[in-house]
Amino acid sequence: MKQAVSLVPGNAYPLGATWDGEGVNFALFSANAERVELCLFTPDGSREIQRLEMPRLTNQVWHGYLPKAGPGTVYAYRVHGPWQIHMGHRFNANKISLDPYCKQLVGKFQWSDTHYGFDINHVDKDLKFDKRDNKAFMPKCVVVEDIVGSTRVSHRVPLSKTVLYETHVRGFTISHPGIPPEQRGCFAGMANEQVVSYIKSLGITSVELMPIQSFVSEYFLKEKGLVNYWGYNSLCFFAPHQDYLSGNSILEVRKMVDAFHEAGIEVILDVVFNHTAEGGRLGPSFSYRGIDNLSYYRLQPEDKRFYINDTGCGNTLNMMHPRVVQMFMDCVRYWASAMQVDGFRFDLAPVLGRESYGFDQGSGFFDAMMQDPVLAGTKLIAEPWDIGPGGYQLGHFPPGWSEWNDRYRDTVRRFWRGDAGVLPEFARRIHGSSDIFEHDGRKPSASINFITSHDGFTLNDLVTYRERHNEINGEDNQDGHRENYSDNFGIEGPSSDKSINVLRQRQQRNFLATLLLSQGVPMLSGGDESCRSKHGNNNSYCQDNVINWINWDKISEEGRMQQRFTAHLTALRARFSYLFFDRYVHEAMHDNDPQILWYNNSGELMQASHWQEHHARTLGCMLVGIDPQTNQRERVLIVFHADRGALGFRLPIIAGVAQWEILLDTATQSGVPDPNNCKVVNRLNLFSCSTVVLLARQVEFAKEESTAIAQVEESIQS
Repeated sequence: MKQAVSLVPGNAYPLGATWDGEGVNFALFSANAERVELCLFTPDGSREIQRLEMPRLTNQVWHGYLPKAGPGTVYAYRVHGPWQIHMGHRFNANKISLDPYCKQLVGKFQWSDTHYGFDINHVDKDLKFDKRDNKAFMPKCVVVEDIVGSTRVSHRVPLSKTVLYETHVRGFTISHPGIPPEQRGCFAGMANEQVVSYIKSLGITSVELMPIQSFVSEYFLKEKGLVNYWGYNSLCFFAPHQDYLSGNSILEVRKMVDAFHEAGIEVILDVVFNHTAEGGRLGPSFSYRGIDNLSYYRLQPEDKRFYINDTGCGNTLNMMHPRVVQMFMDCVRYWASAMQVDGFRFDLAPVLGRESYGFDQGSGFFDAMMQDPVLAGTKLIAEPWDIGPGGYQLGHFPPGWSEWNDRYRDTVRRFWRGDAGVLPEFARRIHGSSDIFEHDGRKPSASINFITSHDGFTLNDLVTYRERHNEINGEDNQDGHRENYSDNFGIEGPSSDKSINVLRQRQQRNFLATLLLSQGVPMLSGGDESCRSKHGNNNSYCQDNVINWINWDKISEEGRMQQRFTAHLTALRARFSYLFFDRYVHEAMHDNDPQILWYNNSGELMQASHWQEHHARTLGCMLVGIDPQTNQRERVLIVFHADRGALGFRLPIIAGVAQWEILLDTATQSGVPDPNNCKVVNRLNLFSCSTVVLLARQVEFAKEESTAIAQVEESIQS
């Protein structure tokens, strides 16, 4: 293409680079720039071929139109303005700046001293302006054609029927033998039929992918020979991570989403809208800092040289600025419409609602999300904490949002560890944490229940290690959570003791059963269904190796059994979906009302005095509802027994109930009871540390069954 000598004015909207079939419109927000240059590069981004002055400034948006340009055009910006760091200005046109709206990158990022707007080797650091060019070490932006249309009919899953599965694109696929080698670790690998079928076989309704937006590794990790594997260090929010593309087309993302949709599975993206890879005042300049540092970041009011660090990552994006809110609204709309994703999990989400006076569920961003028609029906999930002032906001997000519930995580861990005095809170957590979420019309689905996630021990490690073992992270084992509420049952790490291993396996099944049978939305951490271990590393963010990868060829027989157990649990949850209520259920007012009833091990309804028994570790939870298929009243009793000794549990005496059928028992390796020995009448014999699920059988059914059994026996005898 022959380049134009200059840009024509074009339009201030939409922001980013937009091809209209005849040329490309470029629009960049900067409230404090003095002038802006559009830099054009060769298709591979290796050589700068032209600089064009942006001709117009409208409402703080610099814009210009390049006739005859089209998709594939490679570009970046040089933004001119003052270097007045005490006033918050860090303009340096010697550094190229990536377009915040860039939808695809070309070329590899490389660390270099030239990325810094200041002389990093000078004693004065950020007081000393640096004139070196960093273009040789930066990726560049690529103009792409708009992705339009949809290949599927919306199938969004109600939250009350949702089962989440958190996983990592690279780690889940990199060693999968059924994926072509060139697609492993990539979106194309996630779209592989074997991958999708496996996830579906587990009974998963919604896959939650750890960050797939472009990111880079921090310099201190590079110095240690490590990388940012998890991806919580964003470079561009609209562009997919380059290393996850097997080819050079961002359509791979859409094809992955379409593959999951065809299987009836939703796709949720984990997004990092709280900070960027540019870090604090001594960090590099990649995009936002060089475009308009004062607008994009929250700075200390007394000296704007310094950054507010509510994230622990050096900087905090300024969600009080309307253009920053606009950028993220445009971003989620893009991923929801062009890529057709079904929802978002927001990392360190209190940042999104923090106004100058503190956290506000009526913040500009929350209000914008609530009214947006493009986002209607999408799942919105908050990680409800950060390290800023008032940073713990569990239960305080707006109606329509769900939240990662760490109180559920910690309580369930403590209960199964055998901690005394946990029973009342355990009941509140499996009830859907009504004490936290039952306000403003919120439902149990506001609680995202999880026991493990990417951050912390795996389920296997939770029952194998008491202490973290993060030595390979290079931080003297000081990183990661100190208190994990874990247990090793006598030996730290893997053991050859059969009795210990039996108990560890059973405890994993107890955790899974509790998770899938609680009110609220369960979230599994990918690999937990296969007894995956990270060898005690509870902060594996920097390990791009077998610590994080799922090794499909080395899944143990115990892991295979746990996969089947997990599928059995999700099938039970689906079968009795009407017992996982879309509202909080307390005392029934009418006969047909759903109920949750609590029983002690004597078969008595729990009274106030029972809840005060400090050493009680056994609880019966009965769910009562109307089966929509039969219109019959149905009762399911779940017995949680966290004591290390066996126990006889007296079953409740209920009018019309003749016997109980065992549907699940974690004391067995498969969880599936012996069909010839799964009926109980008055007393349930519990093994140590076990969970049992029972279905009440009505008198009429029991009589019919007894008659049938008698007839069979008579026939055998004759």
